[in-house]
Amino acid sequence: MTRSHGPAPQAAFGGLLAEAQAALPDIVALRRSIHRFPELGTHLPRTQQAVLEALAGLGLDLATGSRLSSVTATLEGARPGPAMLLRADMDALPVDEESGLDFASEVPGAMHACGHDTHTAMLVGAARLLAARRSELAGRVVFMFQPAEESGGGARHMIDEGVLETADGGEVTAAFALHVTTRFECGTFHLRPGATFAASDGLRVTVHGRGGHASAPHRALDPVPVACEIVQALQSMVTRTVDIFDPAVVTVASVHAGTAGNVIPETAEIRGTFRTLSPAARQLVRDNITRVAHHVAAAHGARAEITLTEGYPPVVNDPAGTAALHDTAALLLGPDRVHHLAEPFMGAEDFSYVLQRVPGTMGFLGTRPPGVPPEEAPDCHSNRVVFDEAALATGAALHAAAALRVCRPAG
Repeated sequence: MTRSHGPAPQAAFGGLLAEAQAALPDIVALRRSIHRFPELGTHLPRTQQAVLEALAGLGLDLATGSRLSSVTATLEGARPGPAMLLRADMDALPVDEESGLDFASEVPGAMHACGHDTHTAMLVGAARLLAARRSELAGRVVFMFQPAEESGGGARHMIDEGVLETADGGEVTAAFALHVTTRFECGTFHLRPGATFAASDGLRVTVHGRGGHASAPHRALDPVPVACEIVQALQSMVTRTVDIFDPAVVTVASVHAGTAGNVIPETAEIRGTFRTLSPAARQLVRDNITRVAHHVAAAHGARAEITLTEGYPPVVNDPAGTAALHDTAALLLGPDRVHHLAEPFMGAEDFSYVLQRVPGTMGFLGTRPPGVPPEEAPDCHSNRVVFDEAALATGAALHAAAALRVCRPAG
């Protein structure tokens, strides 16, 4: 899968997309080598080494993390100017691959099911494109290769270690990241201002009852039906207390109670997640989960113990920068391949920590294989997902164009 797309109106970028398409075999080769040997969490030594080797000889200032296997590469332009950050995540997911690819994961229980291998390869491709244009740059480009997006908040750790700080004491002034998805046609770019990914928080409710014999529930206090009522009440809570124009999603994904069919257990536990797009909705849902669980349990004489775990904040794209990036992408790819994203995605992304500090944008790159209807294409986090690699040239060129927009001398 190394097809390329047709010509686009890219005169403003001096053949950037054509160069990226010419480099596509190298980008694909790096992606496949990373895909074969996925690594989880914060410790990605093999992936880190692959990135360092791929960046060697480009004249970049390379640094690695102390708390995690990150890589920060800095390209200094020919003259002073702003600093632009481009980010790719590198970690995989703990699933067994069933994609059928001939370069499928060789590591049991690990797979690049969220496309982070493509993100990494595209950013290396962008580094090569921009290194060849050093004379055009005013300022610097920081390439952020980040572990632990799927869990552990690797972006926050890299921020703590100084990824947003420049050598002369300044800070990065703009940021950009891409996420692949098979929801959209290969090689198309989709973005929106404002909230784009949701905040993701965890919930756990333990209902404390009183155990007993299954033949005499009146002598016990069965926590199971209480937990079931809480699950239902949480769904009603969302539809009746949350503004549909500031939405929330509450999902109970695990219900556990008991050890035998003839024993009423002492406790029942439900676990899940809730997703919101604004601080107000986030606090409202937190308060309502607590209220509903406590009161439903109390109505039955039981007690609810509630634990709410704060996860990633929402990804909020800077409106002005996103509008400018939309225009840049239209020049690079052609306006028919750049689309306004109509609605946010209720998944979560720790690029949100970067955008809390720096104005920037995260967009989606379409990678759906040809001939596959959108409703039938496995997407991110599926162990059967297949991304069309022809889009990787587009992604590399988009990264480079985003940096050139910020770091190109005026006039």
